This record gives sequence, C-alpha cells and structure tokens, in this order.
Amino acid sequence: MSRSATVAQEKTPPRRTEIVVDGRTVQVSNLDKVLYPQSGFTKGDLIDYYIRISPQLIPHLRGRPLTLKRYPDGVDGFFFYEKRCPPHRPNWIHTASVYSHGRGQNMDYCLADDVPSLVWAANLADIELHTNLYLYRTQERPTVMVFDLDPGEGASVVHCAQVALWLRDALDRLGLQTVVKTSGSKGLQLYVPLNTAAKFDATKALARGLGEALEREHPELVVTKMAKELRKRKVLIDWSQNDQHKTTVCVYSLRATKDPSVSTPLRWSEVESLLATGDAAKVRFDPQAVLTRVEKLGDLFEPALTLKQKLPKGVPNLGRPSAEKEKTNTASPRQPARAQRAAASRTTSRGSLSSRKPRKTG
Repeated sequence: MSRSATVAQEKTPPRRTEIVVDGRTVQVSNLDKVLYPQSGFTKGDLIDYYIRISPQLIPHLRGRPLTLKRYPDGVDGFFFYEKRCPPHRPNWIHTASVYSHGRGQNMDYCLADDVPSLVWAANLADIELHTNLYLYRTQERPTVMVFDLDPGEGASVVHCAQVALWLRDALDRLGLQTVVKTSGSKGLQLYVPLNTAAKFDATKALARGLGEALEREHPELVVTKMAKELRKRKVLIDWSQNDQHKTTVCVYSLRATKDPSVSTPLRWSEVESLLATGDAAKVRFDPQAVLTRVEKLGDLFEPALTLKQKLPKGVPNLGRPSAEKEKTNTASPRQPARAQRAAASRTTSRGSLSSRKPRKTG
C-alpha cells in the first residue's frame, strides 16, 4: 500500500485487516483474493491501484453519485449494480439524494469524494466506477456531453478511432474542444467539456444530430441505433448516454476484462496513430501503465473538469448527405487492414461533416 496507507495489526477473523488511509481507519478483508484469475490480480492490488491513482481519479469522482458495479467472485463470476449506498456503510461515507423515476422515490447514492471512501468501495469488489454526467448539487446540468463509440461484431477500436476523429473535427467546426479516452473495454469515449449552464435535452439533441449526420455520410461504418443486427462491422455512436439517469464509466476506472484494463485518457495524436497503424495494443493500458503515464503526462482528462464551453443555440445545420461520394472514402470493415487504413485516411467529398483532414495535435 502507498499514499499514507499503513497496515495495522491483523484482527479476527484472520483475513480481516484495518488500513489507515489519509488518517482514517478503513476495514478491508481478503486482500489476497484473486479478482482477475488470468493475471492473478488481487483485491489488494485493486485497492493499491485506486490509492495510487487517487490524485488524478478523485477530482473526476468528487460530487458525483457513484453506482457500484460489484464482482464479489472476481471478473469471471456474477456481478451486480448497486445504486443505493449500502446501509452497512461507515458513518463517514457521504451520500447524495437522487430521485429515482423507476422507484418513485429518492435514493441515497454513495459519494467517493476522498481516498478512504474509494478504498471502502474497492473493498466491496467495486471494480468498476460508474458516475452520472452531473454534480449532485446541480442534477439538471450535465458538465460534459459524451459520445460512447462501441464497435460491433467485426469492427474494432481502430474503426472507433476513425469515427472519433470525424466527431472531433465536426465539433471543432462548432467551436467545441474535446477530450478522448478508452472505454477500458472495446471502444473509445469522446467528451465535450461544458461546465456551464447546459441542459440534458440540449446535449442529447446535439449528440444525436451529430451522430445521425455522420451515419448518413458513412452508413458503411457508422450506426446510431442499438439493434445488434444493425451493428455488425460498424461503430455505434451512442448519443443516448446524454441522459440525467444514465451513467458512464469514470476515467481511470478499472474494467472487468480478462486482464486488468483501465479507462485511459488519450492524446489526439495517439488516436491518429491508432488509425494509421491499426495496432489496437497501443491503446490498451493496465494499471501500472496508467500510473506511469500520469507521472509523465499528468491528467490528460483535466479539461473535462475545468474547460468552460457553451453549446451552440439550437441544433445547427450539421450537413447533408453528399450528392455523389467517392467509392472508397472511409474505413470499410470488409477491406484488408492496410486498405482500411489507407481508405480511412482520405477525406470525404467537399462540404461534408468529415471533410477536414485530422489535425496533428498533442
């Protein structure tokens, strides 16, 4: 353990332990329990990672209702979501009251505003950290707009890179800067920092408009409907995440993949490199790799917390399908990998949403 975490004398039962984190005593148990059988990553490793990444992670958790996604028997076992903060929580765990339309009543969600709270949640085998897009004190205001890019069967994160670059350039035309991260699983997630008086109906309308415009321009690669039969060899732009009642996986959260993988911020130059090389391993990061990255690069996702941007009024004209498009103007999942990358790097016909070359940015 690190970051002022010290192990106290073991108590009964034998596998129950107390650790002191930032001056607060937290009970933990079964630290040697393997949560990722393929790699031997244990609950102790999980807690240690969350303590060490906490300087970058906690600012993205602070003030946001936390939905626990618990894996009591590890990633190969059953899991469950826990929205209501467990009643057996310590009295120092803060909560946020959020109205549940499904239950017709308020529910108290956990808040992970400090490192002891994060350790307590990790001890419950809360491998994944899922948060709302708002701060609980202003629940009607999203602080970000999000595009969740999910590759269907036959598509990959490389295809997501192309779609992310198209979205980035379309948003740039609207005067909106973006940040991007891996989902930690199969895809990418693009965020538009707002931190202004935005509303969910506005973010959802704009995200849907942009997604559907790209779907019209690139029907061979982009889809905006959830139906699995429509998603083969395509990338789903999930605009529906822009909803007051939905959550997304938090940046720096571990995911319940076969090997420990982290939702990791990327530089746009890394997304461009991913598309150019087709090497998906470039954007898969385990906990140690993420800790090394933040030592070198800092928190690449900090603009999501600090950058203030206003949405354009109404839904702007997002472009129309081109009258005549080049036969190969995008990455087709049916083409060989080299041909995919060459085709994907070309620009689309004049006047379309994706008509600009990807910028070389850091």
